[in-house]
Order: sequence, then structure tokens, then C-alpha cells
Amino acid sequence: MVYRDGLENRYGLTAIGGSNPSPSANAETWKETVDSYVKLGIGVAAVGATFAFLWRGGYLLRISNYVSETREELKKCTWPSVDELKGSTVAVMITLALLGAFTIGVDVVVSYVIRFILG
Repeated sequence: MVYRDGLENRYGLTAIGGSNPSPSANAETWKETVDSYVKLGIGVAAVGATFAFLWRGGYLLRISNYVSETREELKKCTWPSVDELKGSTVAVMITLALLGAFTIGVDVVVSYVIRFILG
């Protein structure tokens, strides 16, 4: 373990750059630094272009309308009470347990049959 300023350093972090240093602190040459920032700029430009395309085509408005209409429809729904929800949950858990037991039973029987046939 490395000690720095009297503190235990279990993760090998340095005082310069921390655990996730910036591209300029991580790069060995000027070219690597420029390349990393160019890649970042291209990514930001791609996200901006996508946003502009969606805005210009009216897709963002469609998504907004879809979300608001969905919220309105969900307000009209009848939701189960807590007791109904608990009963349904118990029924699902029992069904899953039975299905799991059935699957294990079939697997055991088939494996015994195959072992018997193969000798």
C-alpha cells in the first residue's frame, strides 16, 4: 500500500489527475491531446446534429405529445388496490414455484431415463 501525506492509498490514485485524469493529463504527446479533443468535438457535433435534425423534423414535438397523451391515458386507468396487488403477487410466486418444481422433476426423470438407456 502506498501512503501519501499520512493517508493510506488502496487504489493507486495519484495526486495528479486522480482516478480519471483529463485527456491532456493522460496524453504523452501534444498529438494525443489534440486527437482526444478532436474525438470529443466530433461526438458533441454528432449529438448536436442529431438534436437539430429531430428538432427541425418535428420529431421532438411528436415525442413530447406522445408522452403527454400517455400520461393522460394512464390517469384514466384503474389501478389495483394494495390487497389485490398482494394477492396477484402471491399467485405469481406460487405459479413460478410450481413451474420450477415441474421443470426440475422433468429434468431429473429425463436424466435417469437417459442414464438407464446409455447404461
